[in-house]
Amino acid sequence: MFEKYLKPTLFIDSDHQAVIDFASLHIGNNKTDIDVACSLYYAIRDGIRYNPYMDAESITAYRASDAVEKKEGWCVPKAALMVACLRANGIPARPGYADVRNHLASQRLLDLLGTDLFPWHSYCEAYINGKWVKSTPSFNLLLCEKFQLKPLEFDGFTDSIFHEYDQVGNKHMQYVHERGFFDDVPMDEIIETFREQYGPGFFDGIKGDLFEEIDSETQANLDKGIK
Repeated sequence: MFEKYLKPTLFIDSDHQAVIDFASLHIGNNKTDIDVACSLYYAIRDGIRYNPYMDAESITAYRASDAVEKKEGWCVPKAALMVACLRANGIPARPGYADVRNHLASQRLLDLLGTDLFPWHSYCEAYINGKWVKSTPSFNLLLCEKFQLKPLEFDGFTDSIFHEYDQVGNKHMQYVHERGFFDDVPMDEIIETFREQYGPGFFDGIKGDLFEEIDSETQANLDKGIK
């Protein structure tokens, strides 16, 4: 039943040395599946910088080992890395996907995409202590602080999948469509959806620095407030 969720795949390359070394470094002396999963979650959440600007047609934008080597990635490779590290340590895991609104993004990125609907937002589901548990290591602590959002925590027992509220209790991210679970990252399906939603220009490459954009937009808002 779980065999396919333990095997390395093209994108969830749990047999890649960079993935194995990353997992070993952050697991340390932890022995239980819960402790292993939690250690990996925080290592990936905060140790792999979130970056939505990627070459959407390149395999390197989706593969777990590339997230380790570049020390950054968007939600898809970060979730793939979580899955890969778990598989490398004998814990069944698989990537899940959903379309969400109010995804963390700068105004510049939203303007470039032309929508606040983000398809194929990715998370990890691991089989721990007899049940499947979801975790989402996408958004690092610094990014959440800049957006004034509560960072997603993970205890290995309960699902941790989306930022439902900001720090003052306002409704934030919403899951609008579940796409299900896969053995591997469905790159071709993701690209097809992006092409339909964002148009061919999206694949010409969009460049930016999300953190700098947030700082710039925050300062601009402060300046407007002063005026």
